[in-house]
Amino acid sequence: MNNDLILRVRDLHKSFAGIIAANNINLDVANGEIIGIIGANGAGKTVFVNMVTGYLKPTSGLIEFDGDEITGINPRDITRTGACRSFQISQVFMTMTVLENLLVAVSLARQDLKSLLKPLYSDERINECEQIMRRYNLTEHRDKITNTLSQGVRKLLDIAMAVVSKPKLLLLDEPTSGVSSEEKFDLMDLVVNALKEQGTTVLFVEHDMEVVRRYVDRILAFYQGEIICDAPPDVALNDSKVIEYVLGESRKSTYENEQTVRAGYA
Repeated sequence: MNNDLILRVRDLHKSFAGIIAANNINLDVANGEIIGIIGANGAGKTVFVNMVTGYLKPTSGLIEFDGDEITGINPRDITRTGACRSFQISQVFMTMTVLENLLVAVSLARQDLKSLLKPLYSDERINECEQIMRRYNLTEHRDKITNTLSQGVRKLLDIAMAVVSKPKLLLLDEPTSGVSSEEKFDLMDLVVNALKEQGTTVLFVEHDMEVVRRYVDRILAFYQGEIICDAPPDVALNDSKVIEYVLGESRKSTYENEQTVRAGYA
């Protein structure tokens, strides 16, 4: 595997009782890239993410992460290799405080018996959690019960919990889902900057094209289990197949007008 690549996928295929959910997926992801995954519901986005993270076993094909084959191994072992994910619905403990959520995440991330037997409230762990809270702007919410927080803050906490093990690759499933329009860009600014500082490679599924255009280096557009476009945002969002199968014809004029304005003709 090329040393510049963190993820390599070859001829990945998944079928359920004869229904093809992923077909002939080939992909190279370089270290430090931020990639957006788009597509209509049922296009194969989540199936792909689930195969990379071990929640689904491919019918056939190859997945290599950081030089090692991870095809079909379980999620816990994949997490140990340095590939983590968050989910569309925040996986947080709603009756715990922000600090308690992070303490549990830090304890589980260590994944060794000695760590698990240590007191949850140790000075070392609390200091580590406080650093994470500062990085993700959660300090003011430290002692608040999670179910009292806005959806945007819960999302931040969920992502912060996913990165306590300092993964090399993070897969996010709709990070702005359920987040208010007022919160979404602040949330993404914070998350993307923090992950860039850590050198984390990011793949995220997203339906909000404003978010995709603003933050990604490349877009993978899925349709019927296949990648129909792999290109920079301005190219992908004006690709005829992407407009037809992902954005819809009604969006075509919007993007044409945007391009006209950018070119200085309007």
